[in-house]
Amino acid sequence: MENGLDNLLVPSLRNSIEENLGKDTLNKIEQRLMERHGLGLVQAIKNFSKFDSVLREFFGAGADGLEQKFLEEIVNVEKSKTSKSNWIQIKDPELSRVFLESFADQDKKAILGSVMDESLIIAKILESCEIPQTSGYRKINSLIQNGLLVSNGFELAQDGKKVKKYETIFDNVKVDIIKNNVEVKVQLKKCLVADSSILQTVQIQC
Repeated sequence: MENGLDNLLVPSLRNSIEENLGKDTLNKIEQRLMERHGLGLVQAIKNFSKFDSVLREFFGAGADGLEQKFLEEIVNVEKSKTSKSNWIQIKDPELSRVFLESFADQDKKAILGSVMDESLIIAKILESCEIPQTSGYRKINSLIQNGLLVSNGFELAQDGKKVKKYETIFDNVKVDIIKNNVEVKVQLKKCLVADSSILQTVQIQC
């Protein structure tokens, strides 16, 4: 099952990797990923251990520092001394925009709020938020694609079919304006941090 946090980080992480390595080196890494694992770059980043193994072919132990740099350019991972819950500060402007636009849209904000504490199937999300089906499905799919919503199990429908349930990837979001800059901080659900291929592979100094 894909990890919502990894889906959220992939586009920005891919850009950071390209900016730091350059297109020529990245093309060689992509070729090697296809040879070894049959994966394109985006799929390999989602399964970060595969990307890590190929990066080490090119840079050896230097891969550790590179991976930290890739990640630190887009998020700052914090670990509270008084809590096991993880906060990340979003440093990448595009990633911040995903959160800000989602919470600025009243329907998306309601959708996220409805599954903050419990997971629901899409039909129940739409019902609890009183959102029309057509626009509601479109907005929910947008939140899934951006990684803000993630599937975490199934519910049996009346016809006996399994229907996916969804929840947010976070427990809390803070938005601050500091010296005319908007700062977004996200408290991630612990289970998603533990299951994130990216965060578990990169050696983060917390």
